[in-house]
Amino acid sequence: MTHKFKPGQMVRLNTPGFTDARTSSVGLYEVIRLMPADQSGEYSYRIKSPTSERAARESELQGV
Repeated sequence: MTHKFKPGQMVRLNTPGFTDARTSSVGLYEVIRLMPADQSGEYSYRIKSPTSERAARESELQGV
């Protein structure tokens, strides 16, 4: 299994009810780092917007 997204790719959070008021384009982030799979085998990513940075699981993201 490989990562679905690559560093530099723009993604959107598809987590229901999540909004980031600090982000100019709500939910739009850039993938900055690939992280290893967790115990369930799902990959995670380090993502950032102009005002914030966070980790997200692959199932929480969709390509733009």
